[in-house]
Amino acid sequence: MATLSPEEAAHYQREGYVIPRFRLPAERMQALVAALDKLIADNPGVRPEKLVSAHVERKPGQGLNRDGKNDEGVQGSKVFLDLAMDPDILDLVEAAIGPDIILWGAHVFCKPAREGYETPWHQDGHYWPMRPLATCTVWVALEESVLENGCLKVIPRSHAGRATHAHLREDRDDLTLTMRTRDDLFDPADEVALELQPGQMSMHDVYLIHGAAKNTSGKRRTGIALRYMPGTSVFERNISLDGTGVSTAFATRPLWLLRGQDRTGRNDFKVGHWD
Repeated sequence: MATLSPEEAAHYQREGYVIPRFRLPAERMQALVAALDKLIADNPGVRPEKLVSAHVERKPGQGLNRDGKNDEGVQGSKVFLDLAMDPDILDLVEAAIGPDIILWGAHVFCKPAREGYETPWHQDGHYWPMRPLATCTVWVALEESVLENGCLKVIPRSHAGRATHAHLREDRDDLTLTMRTRDDLFDPADEVALELQPGQMSMHDVYLIHGAAKNTSGKRRTGIALRYMPGTSVFERNISLDGTGVSTAFATRPLWLLRGQDRTGRNDFKVGHWD
């Protein structure tokens, strides 16, 4: 059954992350990997670690980009939107953040073999404009994600204070993101590697410190991060967070109310929907 057990839900709240027992079936993964390969082929000018809003598909002439790309410069695929709307995944999210679920993002992180970029230790809240900060990220492994090829790592319980820590900006061209949590604010020795097989997923809180090493192995590593916020938060479109290392267009980013209600009454579910 696709829900968090009481033990898994407690682990998520206490540790800031969890790897659910639920796993997507093999045939679903074959279709997703095929969609991934097409996504990469359709976006030759975008680093595969930076396929932002991969779920937002545009027709030529729609949005800010007139060439079929979404407003963040990526030619997306509805296959990933369908994944983000999967009822089983939403059951997991509901167990973590409650019954009011708003989808606001999906980011494909594909690290090529031998040259996959590093994602420095960071907290997601430095990059995102919802207020109050609240998001559950479901990181779905499309391919094997292990230590060898740069799997996600987390610092357990680093979310507990519900505070964003000081970050330093990195001036490097081999990073997925450009801000790094200051070294003296956590102990890397506490890290836990979230090794996943295709179809497995992890879930983590917006305040959790996490990152991933470079991929120097001969195996590609790919996951898609699905971003869900509760209906008690507002996606503040006037907040600008430039210089993060990835292209963002929050002013026109589409939102989907997938379950429950927008408790704030302030989220706009028409912006960015061009059909």
